[in-house]
Amino acid sequence: MRVWVDLTNSPHVLVLRPVIEHLRARGDEVEVTARDFAQTVALCERHGIAATVIGRHRGGRVASKALGLASRSGALTRWARGRDFDLALGHGSNDVTVAAALLRIPCSTMFDYEFATVQHTVNCRLAQAVVVPEAIPPERLDRYGARGKLRRYPGLKEEYYLADLEPDPAVIAGLGLDAAQPIAVVRTPPEVSLYHRFENDVFAGVLRRLREQAQVVVLPRTPEQRAELAAAGGFTVPEQAIDAPSLIALADLVVSAGGTMNREAVALGTPVWTTFEGRLGAVDERLIAEGRLRRLERPEDVVVVKRAAADEAAARAGRVRRDPALLVDLLSAPATGRPPRDAGSSAG
Repeated sequence: MRVWVDLTNSPHVLVLRPVIEHLRARGDEVEVTARDFAQTVALCERHGIAATVIGRHRGGRVASKALGLASRSGALTRWARGRDFDLALGHGSNDVTVAAALLRIPCSTMFDYEFATVQHTVNCRLAQAVVVPEAIPPERLDRYGARGKLRRYPGLKEEYYLADLEPDPAVIAGLGLDAAQPIAVVRTPPEVSLYHRFENDVFAGVLRRLREQAQVVVLPRTPEQRAELAAAGGFTVPEQAIDAPSLIALADLVVSAGGTMNREAVALGTPVWTTFEGRLGAVDERLIAEGRLRRLERPEDVVVVKRAAADEAAARAGRVRRDPALLVDLLSAPATGRPPRDAGSSAG
């Protein structure tokens, strides 16, 4: 089978890396396209994923998003025509879904946040399979046209793509950090996302508070954010793509205004707070209810302390590792016609 994978944002490289590896291991031919946005291309290079770079992010305004979708979908359509793909897939990529529909290629989409309305309205209607966590109530996706297309998996997507991760301490030294002192990892707000188009007032106060207590590594999303952090001073801001999952696993605290990094911390057993100010999705609602994720509403509530070695060992021992082959089965459904394997067998 010939499979086309499209990567449009940095986290998608990590999410789909094991999917690509499993597809190739079972004998499928896989070609990858990537959008020049954030660190998507750099992470492809870091993980040895050969990708054809097509298009770039056009900005956060609705009109710019629409222009970007039309432009990049057209470019992808021209690139993919005549390559005889049996399946196209992406994580929230409108571009590949539109291009696949134009070329009549069976397509799967996946996501784990159900309130990105514009994105899902396109993807769920055009894709033949919609792969989501079991935590999301199916009725929340009916309005997007997902009924009858859902392929649901247990747990967090992070428990699948981080299943083989063994944290590498070299990332600490590489950033010039002192492993004996508290380390906080921070992800900035997704200011260019349609579901979060307003300033996060809590976030600036959190940064100031953390800077007083710990070594703070900040992972910005845009050049503008990077420039603001440099002007503020007192933060470690990586210049290149780093082994972020290892850093998160070895950190003492994670604070993120987005979603993926929060869930990575949960999956890896690191204490984590969310400052997300949009509407909470079902996955995060469940994690908060279970006490695995905390919502930070006041900067003064955040406290960083060095984790004891015993606590880190307990976190490692308690990790849930799930088989990415399940995601491969779910995503492949439009092309194979095979029912997915028993989801209950995916945890290990």
